Amino acid sequence: GNVTALPSELMAMAPPLDAEDLRDRVQKVLDDFLVRQAALLEDVGVELAPLMAAVCGLLAGGKRLRSAFCYWGWRGAGGADVEPIVRAAAALEMFQAAALLHDDVMDGSDTRRGQPSAHRRLEALHRAQGWLGAADSFGIAGAILAGDLCLSWSDEMFTGSGLPRDLLERGRPVFDRMRTELMAGQYLDMLEQVQSATSVERARHIIRYKSAQYTVAQPLLLGGSLAGAEPQLLASYTALGLPLGEAFQLRDDVLGVFGDPEATGKPAGDDLREGKRTVLVAAALERATPAQAAVVDALLGDGQLDEGGIARLRETIVETGALRVVEQMITDRRDEAMAALATAPVQPEARDVLTRLVLAATERSE
Repeated sequence: GNVTALPSELMAMAPPLDAEDLRDRVQKVLDDFLVRQAALLEDVGVELAPLMAAVCGLLAGGKRLRSAFCYWGWRGAGGADVEPIVRAAAALEMFQAAALLHDDVMDGSDTRRGQPSAHRRLEALHRAQGWLGAADSFGIAGAILAGDLCLSWSDEMFTGSGLPRDLLERGRPVFDRMRTELMAGQYLDMLEQVQSATSVERARHIIRYKSAQYTVAQPLLLGGSLAGAEPQLLASYTALGLPLGEAFQLRDDVLGVFGDPEATGKPAGDDLREGKRTVLVAAALERATPAQAAVVDALLGDGQLDEGGIARLRETIVETGALRVVEQMITDRRDEAMAALATAPVQPEARDVLTRLVLAATERSE
């Protein structure tokens, strides 16, 4: 990587940092930022406390993969372990919170990370207070506003990270494109759910924009761009990030159907009740017999689907061979990411951590 463009205080090599330590530091950045914002909202009105509580609850957990890829994208290009890059990386977690708040509204999800989703929390508040109007409409509107706040705050965190202005200007196009592409990908995902037919090819295209880019590729590119990485390293980050981001989303889709609710924080089979047209579902439909296709068509997207219906859908997905096919896709994409990392001109300490992150992003039980 080209480190000569970095100020000297941002170039000094630091000892390796483990993932747990980075997660704790990102959490502290988020917590400190939220304390300041809570004080600002309290000045506006104490009634905003439940809105803030919903945001804080969401930001209290998570794997912090996006901030990790951003941080190690920076370190891989020769950047030092300094607080400003941790703050810039934490902005990605604030953006992720915005996406999740809106995603839960669009999907009608009752829970997130084992807790009631923000719109359900605010809906319950409305009911408990006996306020006028529809409780569900109030909850949805509140969650949309909470997501808007997080989207605004992600920009505030990035701009106020403390990185020199010229470095921020190098990273800004990546940061802006990432946010635009995610919204576009979310719309394509929403559009896919209302189509009468789907395909693996279409589902994979949606994955690229709603997940793969902003989970791995763009955080790596952001960190690298902020550090002034050479084009060769940025190309390696793309070659690593796109297949790994796809593998991550494919794993998430498998967990959405077959995962343990204790581990996923979502009710078992929620994706099936929501009718998500994932690669897993598309692969099942492409391979299904007429009888199997009839089962999927009858049960997928039934919001009242019981345990028996979920079990039947799972069996059908397995019987078509779709689960095996998607597991192979995950393995192939992970191997592609590892091969790209093996030849990337990346700093040695970053290579070791990125290798562990590749495995963490694709493991079976998350």
